[in-house]
Amino acid sequence: MNGDDLKQQHTSLVRGLGLLDATMIVMGSMIGSGIFITSAESARLIGAPGWLLLAWAVAGLMTITGALCCAELATMMPRAGGVYIFLREAYGPALGFLFGWTLFLVVQTGTIAAVAIAFARFLGVFVPMVSSDRYLVAPIIVLPGYALSLSTEQLVAILLIALLTFTNTRGLRIGKLVQNSFTFAKTAALAGVIVVGLIFGWRPNCAALASNWWNPWA
Repeated sequence: MNGDDLKQQHTSLVRGLGLLDATMIVMGSMIGSGIFITSAESARLIGAPGWLLLAWAVAGLMTITGALCCAELATMMPRAGGVYIFLREAYGPALGFLFGWTLFLVVQTGTIAAVAIAFARFLGVFVPMVSSDRYLVAPIIVLPGYALSLSTEQLVAILLIALLTFTNTRGLRIGKLVQNSFTFAKTAALAGVIVVGLIFGWRPNCAALASNWWNPWA
């Protein structure tokens, strides 16, 4: 194959995702680890289950509003790039450029690290040796108030990120299979919590649940 043949070849993105796969990706990105980590802390700070549910409902409405805006913009500009394309067309290439690199270097990077640490922390409930207090490398002071260390919890998080990165490099088919499996698992877990609460919450022996809902706004 000569150079002219290579120039004539047409390359494009592989369209290997169906409606179910795309839906699972969006659900997986929206239903993150926050609902599992922050719910208990939010309940403690708010102190009333009614206000807690109202806060979640308001957040859900705001999220739906943003999703509908993105859906409308994607319909108007059906090109690969997502929010980068929207910002570039609305405010110019400079802002789109800054958003793209910020998303790559800060937003997604921090999100991936936080989710990996959350996974390791929950794993530590079942495997006690996975803990932030078990150091493989003891803390080394690098600056006043800052230290570098490596705990078993951090090691699990690092290995998880490496494993998922490797999985995604293996191709679209394996990547979407893993994504769909994890999204289904956490969606089923959330649905299970709701169903269990509805089934057992009405029984007389659920005194703790009944006491919390005696006055849900106080």
